[in-house]
Amino acid sequence: MHEPSVPASVSWRRHDEADALASALAAAVAAALRAAIDARGRVSLALSGGTTPVRFFEALSREVLAWERVVVTLVDERWVPSGHERSNAALVRAHLLQREAVAARFVPLHRDAAEPEAALADVSRDLADLLPLDVVVLGMGLDGHTASYFPDGEGLEAALDAGTHAIVAAVRAPAAGEPRITLTLTVLASAREVHLHIEGEAKRAVFERDGDAGAVLPIHRVLGHLRVPLETWWCP
Repeated sequence: MHEPSVPASVSWRRHDEADALASALAAAVAAALRAAIDARGRVSLALSGGTTPVRFFEALSREVLAWERVVVTLVDERWVPSGHERSNAALVRAHLLQREAVAARFVPLHRDAAEPEAALADVSRDLADLLPLDVVVLGMGLDGHTASYFPDGEGLEAALDAGTHAIVAAVRAPAAGEPRITLTLTVLASAREVHLHIEGEAKRAVFERDGDAGAVLPIHRVLGHLRVPLETWWCP
């Protein structure tokens, strides 16, 4: 594993309840997108799925900005059809790509292929023009995974190889359920702005847990390679 030359720091943004947290994170992401649009014209935003970001997506969808200049994609995706209840793309379409954000362009990670490995080249081509990502919003599980970097994952080391030129990787893990496709660490490490959205005392304890050299949590491996400070948004 290649060590980073400039490790990122962590800034905590605490709020007392989930709605306030979601609104504040949405305002911060919208501000970053506006600044990026002013600087570069077209911008890219990569989002995580799960249940935690629903309030954030809905708050962000109400932010007024030049959404027609924003390209939205995902940090990772379950290999399920786009209309499936566990699809991150379906979550984004239902809760973000509405209201003000309906004008954004969306680049999903799922393709019409039986396995994620068969779609890696197509997805990589679709994402290449979006890099480096302007804003990334990560989540984290109680096992310390972020993106689809599950600690017991088959394909984990390839996805977390900071020296790879790959844009996406396939990961399979018992805890993941379905096979997954995920952005690689190289892509996350090059992002211009990175946020982590977590809720609950248990997740903060996981994030702050010290691990020995042989058991570094995936979220900590990501943190060790970011070139920018990690903005961590949390409520108890």
